[in-house]
Amino acid sequence: MNGDQLREIFNRGFSRAKYSRFLSLVRERCGVEVSFRLCETPCFFDWEFMHRLSSDGADLLDQLTREDYIRLSDRAIPAAFRAPDEPHLPLFAVVDFGVVRGADGLLEPRLVEIQAFPSLYAFQPVLAQSYIDAYELPGDLRYLLEGLDMRGYKKLLEESIVAGHDPAEVVLLEIDPENQKTRCDFAVTEQWLGVRPVCITRVRKRGIRLYYERGGQEIQIRRIYNRVIIDELTTRGIAPPFDWRDELDVEWAGHPNWFFRISKFSLPFLRHPSAPESRFLSEPGPLPEDLSCWVLKPLYSFAGRGVTLGPSREQIDAIPAAERTQWLLQRRVDFTPVIETPEGFTKAEIRVMYIGGRPVTHIIRMGRGAMMGVDHNKDLTWVGASAALYHGGA
Repeated sequence: MNGDQLREIFNRGFSRAKYSRFLSLVRERCGVEVSFRLCETPCFFDWEFMHRLSSDGADLLDQLTREDYIRLSDRAIPAAFRAPDEPHLPLFAVVDFGVVRGADGLLEPRLVEIQAFPSLYAFQPVLAQSYIDAYELPGDLRYLLEGLDMRGYKKLLEESIVAGHDPAEVVLLEIDPENQKTRCDFAVTEQWLGVRPVCITRVRKRGIRLYYERGGQEIQIRRIYNRVIIDELTTRGIAPPFDWRDELDVEWAGHPNWFFRISKFSLPFLRHPSAPESRFLSEPGPLPEDLSCWVLKPLYSFAGRGVTLGPSREQIDAIPAAERTQWLLQRRVDFTPVIETPEGFTKAEIRVMYIGGRPVTHIIRMGRGAMMGVDHNKDLTWVGASAALYHGGA
């Protein structure tokens, strides 16, 4: 069945009871409450479109891992956060695409964001499988890529995060993990891999080694699954117990430097049909005539903080010249509402997730607000986090 046929069957058979069963199943499998809204429905797509997303994302990441770009992006890494022993390629990367409908009526991806930083790698497959189980959807629907099944996916995640170490000596490093909205992902990561979330403020440094407490014992940290967002660290005024520049006896699963190299900073350097025009605010020359078609973004922020759709000239003029290297203008992507729901057609943003350059799965965010984030879709239903399901593909 294609995506349209699956959508018709799902909408016809939907009930609030099934949705409640779905929410309960996700909560049961995570072992904690999910702190963000889960959409009533998964998204059904055709394999050809899903393959296009993975291929476009891989093309974009390829441009950003070439030597010429790596040299250019050296200036993106603040001196205070330049960590040693950087690998040649990022371990984790995610590419966010808005879904639009082309002139030929077919769906097309348009780049919104790109980031070399781990996302909900453990939670997302649980979410997708829970849609299938709770709604009794066809068992041959896929949500993992490149021939992966759940067993193979868990093995890949273990090889990437634990990398042969004792899981007790590997930590998921975060800021106040108990109160992060993504703690459901931390819980599944611990279930699958035995890797616990640890607040960066609870790490201790002695010499070149890092330690944390587990079960009343001090454990040396051999490897860090890095989930610390630098913008949040600085905004909260948290002083880490170690300097990012230190030569530490520890491995990084997700090296900190790549967080800066592949980020909003990358957008003006990309040349691809799926990548809208972007420019640094500091570039010489006049601003675009019609700013309503553009988005103003700070380079390093999270959860959509500081993003302005259709900024005014006054808003741009208010940014000091010395700070304009930290801002960019990106041509606005007008998402097409393509997901048919009982409350009308809804827009979708699709995140393609990569491990070691390999596409592995997707995250979907659905919304009808000005932006896709939770704050722009308050008090709405048939919006929120979702999963991509499809037939076919390798």
